[in-house]
Amino acid sequence: MPRFYCSVPLAVGLTLDLPEAVAHHLHVLRMQIGAELCLFNGDGGEYIAHLASVEKRRASVTIKAQVARDVELPYEITLAQALPEASKMDWIIEKAVEMGVAAIAPLAAQRCVVRLSGERAEKRLAHWQGVIVAASEQSGRNRLARLAPVDDLHQWCAQQGMHKRILLSPRGGQSLADWARHQPPQALSLMIGPEGGFTVQEEDAAMARGALALSMGPRILRTETAGIAAVAALNALWGGM
Repeated sequence: MPRFYCSVPLAVGLTLDLPEAVAHHLHVLRMQIGAELCLFNGDGGEYIAHLASVEKRRASVTIKAQVARDVELPYEITLAQALPEASKMDWIIEKAVEMGVAAIAPLAAQRCVVRLSGERAEKRLAHWQGVIVAASEQSGRNRLARLAPVDDLHQWCAQQGMHKRILLSPRGGQSLADWARHQPPQALSLMIGPEGGFTVQEEDAAMARGALALSMGPRILRTETAGIAAVAALNALWGGM
């Protein structure tokens, strides 16, 4: 059943017009009046609706039932990802959402090739929000991962009241998997460096602010691999797969 995100209040018995982009998608799929589709608005649960009308850029549905379905992880993971080059961030966000990450925090670090600020940063954030929506539709998630504004690494580390921060680094004396085997499932942030990693000074500053340095084992992973592999490891050990 096709799934679509609609950022409006949803309720059984409601008839509503769908966003233009969704209507166009339904038109392309050649869905017929009466066909079933699934809607969610990010507040949890999903709704079964019947297509009431469909045109090239307009479509309406009638909501028939609510399903109290939730596929979120039983612990909250924030992926604090230093900005990679090119389109790697799109891939990272897409896969992180599929793996159940609750929040994504883009970080500006010294070795980042990409620099974002002002209007350019706003456009990228809007684009990444679209990636989150599409990945949520595809993966069956009914809550959208939160996307934070691009932040400087040091400013992000200086924030108070955050849950445990894990700095993934070859300098870590213990592997993430070994650490997680001896810990209860818990909320945490995974800090991933850019191509070339965080500098020694950045890592030292993060650890001085309470970050725990752990490794991903004997092999060095690329920036677009490390975070996803770390989330997968935690999910396997803590029951999120």
